[in-house]
Amino acid sequence: MAAKSLANDTADRADKTILEVEKNVHELTERADKAMQEGLERLRIQGRVYAEEAERRLEDTQKYVVERVHERPLTITFAALGVGMLLGLLLGGGRRR
Repeated sequence: MAAKSLANDTADRADKTILEVEKNVHELTERADKAMQEGLERLRIQGRVYAEEAERRLEDTQKYVVERVHERPLTITFAALGVGMLLGLLLGGGRRR
């Protein structure tokens, strides 16, 4: 009879331990989910900031290029032609026989 009682006590303690572990796992899962959501939101915000900054810099660069083209159209045209020829030579250089 004592062995049966000991077995029941052990089973009860095991059940309580399992319930505690399940509760702890659930709490940890919720905390991890919350931390992930907060991290994703921070990344979204930071991504927007970077995208806005990149857009502003691209607009500034575009304005600069347009101004330079209007100031010196021939110089810019010849420079673009030279860059195009150089890229063509570099990219097509391996095709010679």
